[in-house]
Amino acid sequence: MITTHVLDTALGRPAAGVPVSLARNTGGVWTVIGGGATDADGRLRTLTPAGPVEPGTYRITFDTAAYFTATGAAGFFPHVDIHFVVIDGDAHYHVPLLLSPFGYSTYRGS
Repeated sequence: MITTHVLDTALGRPAAGVPVSLARNTGGVWTVIGGGATDADGRLRTLTPAGPVEPGTYRITFDTAAYFTATGAAGFFPHVDIHFVVIDGDAHYHVPLLLSPFGYSTYRGS
């Protein structure tokens, strides 16, 4: 299972309504396999169905331009792409994004 959570560190609250897509790389071709928007708590729990995922390289794309426009902020990064590798398909991969108009960071969460 792959999930995400976006926190707006400039406003000190969850980032609701951020459009997110999840893609998997197979043979050099990216295929979108999931997506949605963060909920009121900044979470998106439905990028993949519950249960195992195929091992491989994945990319989560956050449409930060849409979020900044909705909040009236002038963001520097129009989108954020995070690439990561799934080794154990039975594990839970939680990929949070800490976001502000002029910076972001990420880590493997739990």
